[in-house]
Amino acid sequence: MSEAYFRVESGALGPEENFLSLDDILMSHEKLPVRTETAMPRLGAFFLERSAGAETDNAVPQGLALLPRVECSGVIWLTAALTSQVQVIVIPQPPMWLGLQGSKLELPLWLAKGLFDNKRRILSVELPKIYQEGWRTVFSADANVVDLHKMGPHFYGFGSQLLHFDSPENADISQSLLQTFIGRFRRIMDSSQNAYNEDTSALVARLDEMERGLFQTGQKGLNDFQCWEKGQASQITASNLVQNYKKRKFPDMED
Repeated sequence: MSEAYFRVESGALGPEENFLSLDDILMSHEKLPVRTETAMPRLGAFFLERSAGAETDNAVPQGLALLPRVECSGVIWLTAALTSQVQVIVIPQPPMWLGLQGSKLELPLWLAKGLFDNKRRILSVELPKIYQEGWRTVFSADANVVDLHKMGPHFYGFGSQLLHFDSPENADISQSLLQTFIGRFRRIMDSSQNAYNEDTSALVARLDEMERGLFQTGQKGLNDFQCWEKGQASQITASNLVQNYKKRKFPDMED
């Protein structure tokens, strides 16, 4: 019976994601902290939902739902709905969540990549904590102690996509990703080759999605070898090239 879904390889480690890959679709929806470099009017509700922790003075009053704002004589009147009543709040100095320049947000990766432009300077990207210098020091000391799945299930793919944003730390990030992978690769493959017919949930719990794929590949190789060793594998047949070679060789010998 044919499978309902054929796995499509991720392209996150390359220039662009593969949007036929479920892994890449999930990875591209991970949140990225950004700061707006230009005003974005009429996006107050959008900014409110994605605010990365506004200050107390800029917080939205509890129980209020934003409705479209109206500007009159230079004063912003913000209409807000409170249960069944409607209130009008006068805000001489509008808070950060109205979409002003310098607002801090958390946007999905796909949207941040679409808005990022060095020439227009719509937004600037702030590195997630796990890719900053403090965590890079931890990875360089012993990458195996870090629970990558907890810190980010697509650690390598998401980190590779961060290189699109022209950060001055790009060289350090790429080197850290490479060294982290090298430092963890041997333990992953050793674990996959020494866990036959066992519960592997504890072994893969701390791995990111790409590492889990490597672990599964190692497990498949181990299981295939065990089946071959027990004589349960499919019968080995000669290659067509070898068979054709023999057919040509025998007539030549008879001559």
